[in-house]
Amino acid sequence: MHIKHIAIWTRDIEKEKLFYEKYFNAVSNSRYVNDKKGFSSYFLNFDDGCGLELMHNDSIPENNNDADEQYIGIIHFALSVGSKENVDEKTKELAAAGYKTVSEPRWTGDGYYESCVYDPENNRIEITI
Repeated sequence: MHIKHIAIWTRDIEKEKLFYEKYFNAVSNSRYVNDKKGFSSYFLNFDDGCGLELMHNDSIPENNNDADEQYIGIIHFALSVGSKENVDEKTKELAAAGYKTVSEPRWTGDGYYESCVYDPENNRIEITI
């Protein structure tokens, strides 16, 4: 199992990108922009293969500490468990241990099989193949 990526909504995507490049040796792709949705992002990669997705959209509200809403800051990180069956098993295991399931295992429109659960402090964990 390993961390796939961490996503962060940002107010200033360029400032954030420069910070991670400068202090953590991240390597960024070109900025992706979807003008229709007012969305932009960078994917940054680290030496160990872990990634960081920096995202910006003016419509995202400030962090109000409501775990069910999306806000500026870290919104989720993804853990790869290796197979569809392992995604199903891990989701059931966490639910049985009392952790809230945000979304049941499913194929997403962009081709990923994943579920989402909260950790003990209500951070979103995406469990994926």
